[in-house]
Amino acid sequence: MTELVIPVILAIAGIHALLHQTDVMPALLKGVQTGLQTAIHILPTMIVLLTAVRMLRASGWIDLAGQMLEPLLQKTGIPAECSALVLLKPLSGSGGLALGQEIMRDCGVDSYAGRVAAVMLGASETSLYTIGIYCGHLELKKTGYAIPAAILADFAAFISAAL
Repeated sequence: MTELVIPVILAIAGIHALLHQTDVMPALLKGVQTGLQTAIHILPTMIVLLTAVRMLRASGWIDLAGQMLEPLLQKTGIPAECSALVLLKPLSGSGGLALGQEIMRDCGVDSYAGRVAAVMLGASETSLYTIGIYCGHLELKKTGYAIPAAILADFAAFISAAL
């Protein structure tokens, strides 16, 4: 059934265009042009964020900060092996996946740490990365409650992973 989703969406869009007498090609080209302009506009923000995450990971800062948080996280049920993942996942999806793979390789996929890492990867979002991209694109200087709310939501996801 899932293989029908895209053809059905395209068929609905085509029928809608016919009913409203929309010239599809100019509308499609305008959408592509807008998408490319957005991609070009957010590219510098993406490059800076990805570079910063790589530098934090390569310098060992993520691992060190994770070790410092271990006692607090262990009280919530999060194993020591997953402490760096708590810090990395909100910043980088690919970095989080790589760290999750390391945890599963070292501890085993059926281990407590492996299962917690899997749930953490599935239950949380790259929220700080996403906020950075959106705020960079919209040139927002003040994020209000977005960052505290994102951190709280990610922490709730991590706690639920340990339960």
